[in-house]
Amino acid sequence: MMTRKALSRRTMLRGVGAAIALPAMDAMAPAFASSQLPGPKPVRMAFVYVPNGIDMRNWTPANEGALPAELPRILKPLEGHKKDITILSNLTHNGGRALLDGAGDHGRCCGGYLSGVQPRKSFVDIKAGVSMDQIVANAIGNQTRFPSLEVGLEDARQAGDCDSGYSCAYTNNLAWRSETQALPPILDPRALFERLFGTGAELSPEAKARQAKYRRSILDFVMGDTRKLEANLGPTDRRKLDEYLSSIRSIEQQLERAEKDNSQINPGMDKPYGVPADFAEHFKLMTDMITVAFQADLSRVVTFLVTREGTSRPYREIGIADGHHPLTHHMNKPELIEKVTQINTYHVQQFAGWIEKLKSAKEGDSNVLENSMIVYGAGLSDGNRHTHEDLPTLIAGNGGGYIKSGRRVVARRETPMSNLFLTMMDRMGVQVDHFGDATGRLAGLDLA
Repeated sequence: MMTRKALSRRTMLRGVGAAIALPAMDAMAPAFASSQLPGPKPVRMAFVYVPNGIDMRNWTPANEGALPAELPRILKPLEGHKKDITILSNLTHNGGRALLDGAGDHGRCCGGYLSGVQPRKSFVDIKAGVSMDQIVANAIGNQTRFPSLEVGLEDARQAGDCDSGYSCAYTNNLAWRSETQALPPILDPRALFERLFGTGAELSPEAKARQAKYRRSILDFVMGDTRKLEANLGPTDRRKLDEYLSSIRSIEQQLERAEKDNSQINPGMDKPYGVPADFAEHFKLMTDMITVAFQADLSRVVTFLVTREGTSRPYREIGIADGHHPLTHHMNKPELIEKVTQINTYHVQQFAGWIEKLKSAKEGDSNVLENSMIVYGAGLSDGNRHTHEDLPTLIAGNGGGYIKSGRRVVARRETPMSNLFLTMMDRMGVQVDHFGDATGRLAGLDLA
């Protein structure tokens, strides 16, 4: 029998102007019986959206079923995680096609990606559909500090790459609370950090200047609570706490480097304060913080727009000075297709790094990745022809034993993407009768 009082799942480390939620710990298990295991782990879902389609010839495995020893070129960075991913084929977004007035293929495929309906321009305002992430957030968001988190890496308005207001709204947003209300992604790592861990108090410019001058680690402000907590933890929990707080400090250090190195800021672009110009560093900063948010159960629903749809961003860090979007209209020229494939692979490399991070975040006898469903994909397949069928889609993680991973699942041709979303909503504990253009749950996913 144990007499030590169990630690509440809502326990936080508090200090002046700071509050840090804790990851899952053994001490959060019911304390009255040593044989009793912690309760069910929370299931999370995230959507990682990449723009401008993907070179499907270098994405799709040859056969259905178990993934081969050697993955196609674009997916090769994920070879070490084959048992953790599921490749889905033949999913379609019919709403992305040019059936009605809208914001063009790029606007339709992004603006309607999570709603299953076609966004459109009305005479009065912008109209999209309620996205499935927000349906889930509305149902279970009261269980976490943040019902959902919206994160991104690029804003078309900063890049001067937007032709109209409604086009910008569609290409810049995945999450839609209502037909007319988008939830813009947080682009600045500092803003995301302060949202997750700060008090949210509004500061005057003078106060912000003083804060910047005397800024200390957020961990300094909660040091007293940290020491009190450590004194009552077992060795395993003390190690977990140390690793968790170390990851927060690592994020702070990355932010500090980005802010100090002015050479990283592109002088031709009005970027938010502290945003790294380096794509890989920016990606890592944002996903490191999403990992911490998952560990501490700050949110279970995330959308991540990996640069906005239709972006013409170059990738000089891998030797490509051409804009991404123009390259995808390659007219089957091999040298241009090669550059598109390199960009696609570069994106997956960053994603693979995040998957490794999620796997290393332990939760009892499992890890955060196992208890998540991380969808990676695009709203276009062939960026040259703007096709909306057989969309590149994979899921990392198995939602706490829900999905049998390590396979390629081939659905019937023209299966709505909304069928997958209905299935995911079920796993998140949110059951709805109909969503978007769904015709039912996704068959063949072989739930474990």
